Amino acid sequence: MIGNLAWILPLLLPLIWAVYSYNRLVRDKNRVLAAWSDIGVQLKRRSDLIPKLVEAVQAYSGYERSVLEDMTRLRTDSDAEPNPSGKADLEAGITDQIKSLIAVAEAYPDLKADSQYLHLLHQLTDVENHIQFARRYYNGSVQNLNVRIDSFPDLLIARTFRFQHAEFFELESATEALPPDIGT
Repeated sequence: MIGNLAWILPLLLPLIWAVYSYNRLVRDKNRVLAAWSDIGVQLKRRSDLIPKLVEAVQAYSGYERSVLEDMTRLRTDSDAEPNPSGKADLEAGITDQIKSLIAVAEAYPDLKADSQYLHLLHQLTDVENHIQFARRYYNGSVQNLNVRIDSFPDLLIARTFRFQHAEFFELESATEALPPDIGT
């Protein structure tokens, strides 16, 4: 009986390895998709805070309408952008606009003391921290998937089933990784 099964084992081991390898690739691919979804949620939260922050600053400073329009355009473009690199570029523009908005607010002591404005800034800082954490997790997931796709023997399965490399969500500069300074 054992002699009859001995010839099956060498055939089964590669099949078991192939199924195991395929399942790990699928798991890593799904982690990347879930992590990208988490980034999207955080970017949406930030997007929802921006108009409230602009309104608070406008009430004190008569802040330029063009800045609000630019931020709205960037938000719309970012929401429509499916690629991490394109979204990162647009989000960098939004970050620059937020920094500009906060810089204008610094000139108005009454605004800096306004509880609604301070609450919005704290929420924004919290969201920026969540975006940073989500970005870090996403990029780690992308790295795991990409390494597995490029590593032997998993690359045999990855190529057979046409697994694609995922794109990192990178910042243009290290200062963009920092949450905005809210002066408290």
